[in-house]
This record gives sequence, C-alpha cells and structure tokens, in this order.
Amino acid sequence: MGDATLPGLLTPGRLFIGGEWVEAESGKAFEVTNPAKGEILTEVAEGEAADVDRAVGAARQAFDSGAWPDTTPRKRARILWEIARGLEARKDEITRVETLQNGKPLFESGIDLDMTIETFEYYAGWTTKIEGATIPLSVPNQFGYTLREPVGVVGAIVPWNFPLNLASWKVAPALAAGCTVVLKPASETPLTALLLAEIAAEAGLPAGALNVVPGGGRTAGEALVAHEGVDKIAFTGSTAVGQRIAKVAADTVKRVSLELGGKSPNIVFADANIPFAARGAVTGIFYGKGEVCAAGSRLLVERSAHDEVVSAVAEGAGKMTVGDPFEKGTRIGAIVSERQMERVLDYIERGKTEGARVVAGGERVQELGPGYFVRPTVFDQVTPEMTIAREEIFGPVLATLSFEDVDEAIERANDTMYGLAAAVWTRDVKKAHYVARRLKAGTVWINTYNLYDAAMPFGGYKASGYGRDLGRHALEQYTETKAVWVDLRR
Repeated sequence: MGDATLPGLLTPGRLFIGGEWVEAESGKAFEVTNPAKGEILTEVAEGEAADVDRAVGAARQAFDSGAWPDTTPRKRARILWEIARGLEARKDEITRVETLQNGKPLFESGIDLDMTIETFEYYAGWTTKIEGATIPLSVPNQFGYTLREPVGVVGAIVPWNFPLNLASWKVAPALAAGCTVVLKPASETPLTALLLAEIAAEAGLPAGALNVVPGGGRTAGEALVAHEGVDKIAFTGSTAVGQRIAKVAADTVKRVSLELGGKSPNIVFADANIPFAARGAVTGIFYGKGEVCAAGSRLLVERSAHDEVVSAVAEGAGKMTVGDPFEKGTRIGAIVSERQMERVLDYIERGKTEGARVVAGGERVQELGPGYFVRPTVFDQVTPEMTIAREEIFGPVLATLSFEDVDEAIERANDTMYGLAAAVWTRDVKKAHYVARRLKAGTVWINTYNLYDAAMPFGGYKASGYGRDLGRHALEQYTETKAVWVDLRR
C-alpha cells in the first residue's frame, strides 16, 4: 500500500521525560498497528504509574524552579513559533506517520497538520497578551489589580481520531500560558505525539516543559488524573471516560476540562440549496471516516425535501472510494482498529434489526484484505428511539430522520444527551439564526459543516463536556486569576 515506510526514529518508540528518551520502568512495550493492513507497525514503551510519576516530577521541576518560569512571554512566543516551523519542515514524514497509525487518507492527515501548525502559530501570538486588569474599588485609598498566572502542571489526554491536532489544542495554549505539560496520547496512535516531543525540544523548549507518556487509559491515564502533582486535566474522548476522569480528579480538586462525545444534528430545510446541503451532509459524516466527535451523524430533513436529499446523500456516499489511505483517490480510509470496526459493524446490524433501511453501504469491505474498512453507510427511515439515532457510533454511519416544521426540527435536534455541534441548511437568514439560537450545541454551522479555526472556541453542552478548546477561551483553562490589594495610605 503506497509509500508506507516508518521512519527509523520510532522503531521502537520510547517515553519522553525531562528532555530525554527513556524506557518504561517496567520494561513493557505495546504494539502499534497499521489499520489499513492489520499489521504491526512498531512497538512503543508502555508507560504506567511509575513513569507518569517521573513525568509529573519533571514537569513540576520545570514549572516550579526550572527554566520555563523564567522564560519571558516573548521567548515563549518564539519557541511556539519554532515548533510550528519544525512541524512544517517535516510535514511529509508526519502526515505519513499519522496515516499509518490512524488509517485516514493522506490528504486528511495533511489538513490535520496544517491546523496543528496554525494552532501553535496562533498561541505564539497570545503569550504577550495574557494580561491582568486594574479594578476600580469602592474602598477608599486602595488600589486593586489582577494577575493572570499559569495554572501549573497540565495533564493532557487525547484520543486517536486526530492524534497530533488534538494534542496541539491542549499543548499550545498550556505552553503559551506558561504551564508545563504531561501528554498521554491514545495507545492506538502515540507516534506523532513522540514526533512533537522531538520537534519541541529542537525548537528550544526547556527539558520537562513537555513530556510524552504513551500507555493505557486505565494505567497511565488514570495515574495522571489522580496524581497530586497535576494541577489541571485537559481531556478529549468519550463521555464515559470523561465521567470517570471528573470523579477521579475530584479527589485532588484539580481543574478539569472535557471535550466529549456527540450525536450532532445536521438539519436540512426544504428551502436550502439541496445539492449543496447534500454534499455538506456527506462531508459532515464521512470526513475522517466518521471518527469525529462533531460528526453530523443525525441528518434531519424537512419531509417535503426528504426523498431528494436522501437520494443525493446516498449517491454521494456510494461514490466515495474506500481503500488504501496512501492513494490520492481514497476518501474513506481504514477504521482505526479492529475493535472499533467491530463496534461500527455491530451498530449497523442493530440499525437493520430495529427497522432502519440501508440506502448506501452497510457492510465491511472484504476485498481490501485484512484491513479494517467499512463502506460509508446511510440509513433512512430512522426513528428517534432507535439505537443508531441516540448513541455515538464513531464511524461512517449516518442516520436520517424527518421533521415537519421548524419547531419539530429544533425539538428533534435537541433530543439527545449530547450537545457538541449542529448545522442548519436554509436560504432563509432569519430562520437560520432563529434555529441556531435554540440549538443546544457548542458549535453551530450555517450552510456549511466541519469548519475549524484556531481562533474559534470549540466545546460542548450537556454530556458533550465543559470548558473550551481553541481561541482566547482556552487560555482561561490554563490560567489562574489572582486579585491583589494595595493600601495607598501612609
């Protein structure tokens, strides 16, 4: 399959702690698999509680008395900018590694890396603009002001769907604020996080400011969340794991931000540009193989336009090439793991059993060999109580439902435990804004889908989590506000 050689740097991978490549204390390692072939890529040292303790100690040292607290905001900016340049210089290598470990098409890995670079550039600009304020006080002869100070050691835990990009959403603002970081990548996709560690060190980031500890969620992940030396946890992943993190973190009263699951509604009104909306629906669910927390996995269509929209979406899904992620024509790569593929296929079977009608896909792609490929699947005649309409599948599966009017569209869109994203397709500007106001979602796209920018906050309502990544809002997660009073009387 294509040019799929793995750089020698990561054969095998090790932990990055205190500026050094080290083995796990246990000597254990775990396998990283190429999902497009079902074959082992390499092994990576398996971090556990003892390794997390070492990494937190290095981050604590770097924050409390190391070089990072003495690094000026302007110098922090230069380092973040150089990290971006280092990522850019190694784009071909990084995108290949991302595709090898995740299975997504190579062009998607390129898009992900472009945003990763943009994120480091964006927060490089923020380092000199994290400011306090002077406060007019009602008490005579007193001067009041605030300081914005880094929260401390950050534990960042990121998933396997956008391994490097989502790491940058945590690491870049944390470093910009002056925090130090222990990053735990997903065990399925640790390789680009290790490349980031190397690039950051080459950019001049002091030892201990960024540590990378690959390992399991129940071992390395939980040890990081429970560690008394960690001041804040930044997590992206499933709602179930987020709930567990919130409970464990409560024991040490550390800050937590959670970006969790979604079952996002993609609402198409009859007055929309139907061909344009249908293409947007295809992109909304099938980009990233549907392994996207904000995927438009529920397509809600006004009844009078239902047949036209579903026909166009099914046709679009059928035209998407499933195959070798290194081939230019591929639009659907491999599901990240065999376990995840089986989960997706199980949901497809449940949809069929519960009475939904498959109008596209609905099966594993057998002719591609042992890789984990699933055809882009579109279900019609889905009702709100069906499993595929309520649970996050995290794969290339679209559930289509109908509605009669604006009020029913809003009601059905909000009829979910989640609230991460949504979209509205209509030519009526007034209707678009009316619906956007009433959707319980952290992001609402109007006549588009899956657009992101480092300056635009991202996060969820309800069971989709709390706190925001990106934009100035992310910096609030990584800073403390200190109030200072000064008596001006002699």
